[in-house]
This record gives sequence, C-alpha cells and structure tokens, in this order.
Amino acid sequence: MKLFAELNNEKHEIEIKREVEKVFAKIDEREYELEASEVEPNVYLLKNNNQIYQIYVAPNGIVNLKNHQFEIKVTDPKRLRGSNASGANADGTSEIKTAMPGKLVRILTEIGAEIKQGEGVLVVEAMKMQNEMKSPKDGIVKEIRFSEGETVNAGDVLAIIE
Repeated sequence: MKLFAELNNEKHEIEIKREVEKVFAKIDEREYELEASEVEPNVYLLKNNNQIYQIYVAPNGIVNLKNHQFEIKVTDPKRLRGSNASGANADGTSEIKTAMPGKLVRILTEIGAEIKQGEGVLVVEAMKMQNEMKSPKDGIVKEIRFSEGETVNAGDVLAIIE
C-alpha cells in the first residue's frame, strides 16, 4: 500500500506491506521491519530493533508517541484517483468503495444528509487500521449499503452520494 503523509509541512512517501505480525515500511528512502499489534482501539504497539513504542492515533489525525504529539495528514493516492474518476457516474452520483476487505466499524452520517466533499461518511477497519471513507463530492447521501459491524469485500460499494 502506497501512501503520502504530511508532517510539519514536509511531505513523505510511505509504502507499507504487512505479513502476519510483521510490517515492512519504507518512509522516503528509510526502510523498517516492525512487529505491530493493536492492543486496543486506536492504540498500537510497534517493536523495532528491540525497542517498543506505544502509539495512540486519535480520529482527528493527532498521534501521541512518548509524550509528544504530532499532527499527521495521510493521503491514499488510489482513493484520490478513484474519487475523481471511477466512482462518478454519468447521472451525477458517486460511489464510495472499499479498496480492501475489512469491517465497517462506524457510520458517520445518515441517509438523506447533506454532505460536503472531503467529509467523512464511513470508517472501515482493514489490516488493523481504521480508514475514514470521505465523500468525493458535495451532495446528498442517497444510500448506505452496509451496517456497522458488517464485513465488506474489496470493491464493495458502501455508499452512494448524489
């Protein structure tokens, strides 16, 4: 999975590959092999070179690590591409789809609600990470096709915005 992160007005390219309990991460040109686990919602333990780090990731993007707070903005380039092109239909509707299998853990809006581009619609947990699925455009939430707690497959249409 390739992502972009912005921290202290600096942009970084991140590649993440997960194999069972191991996580292989490349941040810019630095490579890491980590052991990772989610010990409770939004709290992660990362082991790197016999050092253990406890990280709390707040839903607003604030990360707490060793009494330090960081505001990190993470962008998935696939989601940006999909929201501008493949998710839009000729009739003006847009689909919010999952990129990988997971579980729908939260619905952030309701059917009939007016929503702005970039506002959160749903939260899907995949590979022990929670991903907020955002509206690709201004509009009205026409459909939400799954309920909280349901399993979703890669490519499933979760919501329709018109």
